[in-house]
Amino acid sequence: MRRKWPVLTAAIPLAFGWALVAAHPAAASVRDGFPGPGGQVQPGGPVSQLSQLGQPGEDFPGAPTGIVTPQASSSQSATSGSQDTSVSSSNWAGYAATGASGSFTSVSASWTQPTASCVAGSQYGAFWVGLDGYTSKTVEQIGTEADCTGPNPKYYAWYEVYPGAGVNFTNPVSPGDTFTGTVTSQGSGKFQLVLKDTTQGWTQTINATAAGADLSSAEAIAEAPSGTSGNASVLPLTNFGSVGFTGLTANGKSMDTLDPVQITMPDTSVTDMASGGSFSVNYTGTGFAQWFGI
Repeated sequence: MRRKWPVLTAAIPLAFGWALVAAHPAAASVRDGFPGPGGQVQPGGPVSQLSQLGQPGEDFPGAPTGIVTPQASSSQSATSGSQDTSVSSSNWAGYAATGASGSFTSVSASWTQPTASCVAGSQYGAFWVGLDGYTSKTVEQIGTEADCTGPNPKYYAWYEVYPGAGVNFTNPVSPGDTFTGTVTSQGSGKFQLVLKDTTQGWTQTINATAAGADLSSAEAIAEAPSGTSGNASVLPLTNFGSVGFTGLTANGKSMDTLDPVQITMPDTSVTDMASGGSFSVNYTGTGFAQWFGI
C-alpha cells in the first residue's frame, strides 16, 4: 500500500550512511514487512518535517510548511514542570530533551501498550524511547507497535539503530502490557537497549553499535511510521486511543527538570508533562486525513 497523499519535503533530511548493529539474533528478526508499502515499514528514524501546523501551504491549505521556530508553550502551567517550548512534526508526538553533542547518555520510561481501533485500510503506530534523532542523523531506540490491516490489529516489539534496519522481537505483546524501555550509551559508539514486558515477564537486551551517534537528544515518542522501498512517506496513524508514558528520565534525571520540547504531530494531542516525567499522547483523528481528504 502506498500513501494517498504526496510526500512532503522533510525539514531535517534522513541520513544515507549506515550504522553497524550487533543484534540478538536468537530472539529477533528483520522486520517482516507487515504490511507496508512495497512490503516494508520503518517504525523509527529521525523526526521529520518540524514545522508549525495550521499555516496554509501553497498546495495543501493547513499542511505544515517551513522549519519551526520554537515558541513558548501556551499550555504551560505551574504543574507542568519545565516544559517551555512546543513544536510540531509530521511523524513524532511526545517529548525530547535536547542539548549539545554528547549531552545525553541514557533515557528510560514506562508505558502501557495501547489498543488499536482498526478500520478499513492499513494504519501504523509505534511507541518508544530513544537517544538522538531530534537534531541528528542517527537514532538508537526500542519500543512497541500497534498496526492494522483492515479490522485486524497486530502488536509486537522492536528495536532500531537508525539508519540500520528495524528488527522485530518474537516475544508476545498484548494491549494492556506494561513496558519499560531503556537506552544507554556505553561509550565509543556502543549502546545497550533494554525492553521489559513486566506483564508477560520477558526482557530483551540488545548490544549495538551506532557509528557517529551525536548523543544530542533523549525522547519518549508515539510515532507515525514511514514506508520504505522507495516510499519514505509517513503512513496513516493507528487510532491507539491514548498512550501514557511515566517515569521519563534522561541521564537519570526526571525529564520535566530538563526543559523538554513538547512535540505534536497530526492526529494527536500531547498533555503537559507532570512532575516525575509523566505525560500522555492522545489520538484525535484529524491531521493528514483531514488535509488530504482521506
